[in-house]
Amino acid sequence: MAPIQRLGTAILLAIVFLTGCAVPPKLSDSGQAAWHGRLAVRVESTPPQEQPQSFAAGFELSGNAQTGSLMLFTPLGNTVASLSWTAQTATLFSKGELRQFDSLDALIKQTLGTEIPVAALFAWLAGENMQLAGWSADLSQHDKGRISARRSQPQPQAELRLVLDQND
Repeated sequence: MAPIQRLGTAILLAIVFLTGCAVPPKLSDSGQAAWHGRLAVRVESTPPQEQPQSFAAGFELSGNAQTGSLMLFTPLGNTVASLSWTAQTATLFSKGELRQFDSLDALIKQTLGTEIPVAALFAWLAGENMQLAGWSADLSQHDKGRISARRSQPQPQAELRLVLDQND
């Protein structure tokens, strides 16, 4: 898997992880909903004989499915990637490189090879158990700021885990 695909997978899975938390969002300086915490992503390999891809990072997510931003951080607080989007464009900044896409879906499809409905992710963040083909979200610990989600289709399978900071 190419480095940009790994980063894209991490970003997508970060967004997906962000979707099931029971903790109400904070407001960013711009007045948008905002979430902070840690996430972990595991993507099974294709073919299955290879090692699965794993990723863990801190994150800050603000906005909604139409307009927003996502920052991913190392355990030491260094920024790994910055993603921002509007209805017209999506921008990825990582390792000193800026890449622009026509939409968030285009960014996700380019980096992951598959589309993910971002609206469902934000619904999960709001505690709404929106059904999404191929995904099952567990919102049972939403009130504790924890969520997990599994993707069975399309392949490869993926597991997401998210823990929101509750003391912001």
